[in-house]
This record gives sequence, structure tokens and C-alpha cells, in this order.
Amino acid sequence: MPALKKIALTVTSAALLSTFVISPALAVDKNTSANRPKPPAGMSRVGGELLGRTGTQVKLGVGAPVLPKDLTGRSWIVADAENGEVLAAHNPHWRLPPASTLKMLFADTVMPGLQPKTRTYTVQEKDLADLGEGSSLVGIKEHLSYTVHDLWLGVFLRSGNDAVHVLSSMYGGIPKTVADMQSHAEELQALDTKVVSPDGYDAPDQVSSAYDLTLFARSGLQKADFREYCSTAEADFPGAKKKNGKRETFKIQNTNRLLTGADGVDPYKGIAGVKNGYTTHAGNTFTGVAERNGKVLLVTVMNPSSNEPHAVYKEAAGLLDWGFAASGKVTPVGELVPPKSADTGSGTGTGKGPAAAHEEDKGRNGPSHDTEAVAADDGGRGVGIALGIAGGALVLLAGGVFLVNRRWPLPDLVRRLPRR
Repeated sequence: MPALKKIALTVTSAALLSTFVISPALAVDKNTSANRPKPPAGMSRVGGELLGRTGTQVKLGVGAPVLPKDLTGRSWIVADAENGEVLAAHNPHWRLPPASTLKMLFADTVMPGLQPKTRTYTVQEKDLADLGEGSSLVGIKEHLSYTVHDLWLGVFLRSGNDAVHVLSSMYGGIPKTVADMQSHAEELQALDTKVVSPDGYDAPDQVSSAYDLTLFARSGLQKADFREYCSTAEADFPGAKKKNGKRETFKIQNTNRLLTGADGVDPYKGIAGVKNGYTTHAGNTFTGVAERNGKVLLVTVMNPSSNEPHAVYKEAAGLLDWGFAASGKVTPVGELVPPKSADTGSGTGTGKGPAAAHEEDKGRNGPSHDTEAVAADDGGRGVGIALGIAGGALVLLAGGVFLVNRRWPLPDLVRRLPRR
């Protein structure tokens, strides 16, 4: 079906959906109980006005499934990775500690400057001098050499802060890396993010959001090397030198349990990365991408309160299941905005696209929490429509109309699940 016709049908269908007003109390899930922190009233509206509201935002159409029950994440989002439509979200702009999911921004920023991946580097003591206490490590040793390829496997599979620090040294040092990460976040319109440490280790004022983490994943996944590393389930990593001068190797496994199926978590069919994280301050965080029947979805979950083991993976899997079942049956509540440099035909010449109109709203109080929605269950609801724009993949047509290049680059999703 031609893209213009699809857009027209989307708008027409959205207009025909019946709605009614629900009370603010019904727009908030269990994860805002009295003993938990509450999201701020005035969150960013980048990507759409509804995304700045507290509680869950979703608009169900005819035949759409209800959201999973017992979602406890402080913040989460489900979005179409190709056209950028946000299918549902819960406090997506709440600024929270990101833990190691911030490594997605690190990789998306630094990876292009560290080529080729066969380049080698001999680690110095100063490269590993400032690792945070209790950091996750892949096992890099001073005075041994590693390829860029080795180091990225250490970042994505073992979430190695030691690998991050070595790559940062190669890139020009921690201060330069942090500054460039912050600049890249702003270019991606990830305006909830403040970078203090490149590895996501807890640091004062270091925050991101489910919305921003999803932007980082979407941008990174357009790079072939990024796709390769984040989808690799296990690999050999270089160890110490043997007496004959050759290097030993040891196995490393990806800490993304939806990818590996480790520790009693069922591997998710069609998963292709991206990154998980945990610190005491941040709790568990996770961003994942998966494909089913030609549809590619992104999901991010931050800090679930459930005491169930591996709740972050189970809630992410439940949201992905819901997203695939709900695709085409819900009205989007927002969009993943393109980078500032993407020419979206806004007429301003800045390329800022739809987020530009919302940027000035940062820090303001949000609107009334009454939302329009189709009745579902006790989960939150919402209403809104936004035609997604794939970052940088835009085609100019006569009259200034822009369409989405839906074949967002995820060749075969480079799945590398372990053999069983």
C-alpha cells in the first residue's frame, strides 16, 4: 500500500475511534504507590504532549489487547522502531538513573571514531585507575593489547566498565567522551539526559529517561557494528599470555537474559539486543529490540518495583508481546523524534522537526491529567496521534510532503543465539 495512503488511513481511523474521559487516578499504575517516588508534574513533551503527562498513556482501538497487568516499572515505553510511533508509554520522560543502558549512548557516540575495529591498543594502568567500586568488569589487564572489536564485545556482553574506560582513553579521554556523549544526546533530542560518567555508573545528577534510552537504541541500531555487538550472545575474549607467547581466551556471555535465556529467563523469540543495566541507585533497566512478522519494536523499562526475579525482563517481554498484538489497533500517543540535523521539512531550516515545538515546554507543569481513552483494564490510558518519522531516513516529495523509509536497517536482525 502506498505510504501516503497508509498515512491517510491512519489519520482517518484515529478520528473514528470513540473516546471518553477517565479520572486521573485510573491513569496511574501500581508503580506509583504511596511508598514510591512520584514522577514530576512537569515532564518534557518532546515527542508529543501526552508523553509529558504522568501515568500510562495508551489509546486502544477495536480489537486491541489490554496492557499487561502488574507492570511495576517507574517508567516504560513501547515504540515502532521503523516509523517511530509510540504505541504506549508510562512516565517516559521521568529523569531517572540509567545504569549501564547509558552505554548505548556511549557506543553510538564513540564507535564511529574508533575504526577500524581491528585496531589494537595496549592498556595502561591509568586507563583503569578510576573505575567505580563494584563496577562490572570483563577482565581487561594492564600491559596487554586488545582490538577495538574485543573491547566492544566487553562493553555489550559483560557490560564491562573497564572496556568503556579503555575505549574512552583511545577516544581522547573521559572528559572528551562525556562532553561528546552529551552533545550527541542533544543532537538526538534526548533532552532528559545528563551525562557524568560514560559507563552509566551511579554519579550525582546523572540521569536519562525511557524515552531517551529508546532514542539511543534506535540511533545505535542503524550502525552495523552496534547491531553485531548488541545481538551477540556469547564470544571468546582474550586473556593472559601463555609461555609460548600466545593468548589464552575465555568465554563471555551477554548479560541480556532475553537474548541468552540465562538464569531461568525464557529467551524472547526475535530478540536482537540491546542493553541491560543495574546499580543500587538505578535498579534494573533494560532496552530491547525485537522483530515479529516484519514488525520491529523497541521497548524500555526502568526500575520495576516487583520482587519477582528478573522482573525487568518479564515486564519488557510482556510489553513486546502486547506491542506486536496491538500493532495497527492502537492510535499512537507520540513519536520518537528524529535528530536535530534530520531534514523533516519543518520549514524552519533547522531540521529540528516536531520536537522543536515541545522543547520550550521542558520544565513546565504538565497539563491536566484527565485523558481521553478507550476503556481497557485498571492500567493507565491515554490518547494522541503522531505520525512517526524515522531519523534521517526521509524522502522529499512534491509539495514538501515527507514519508518514512520503513525498511529501517536491521539486516536479518543479526541474531546470534547460543546453540542448545
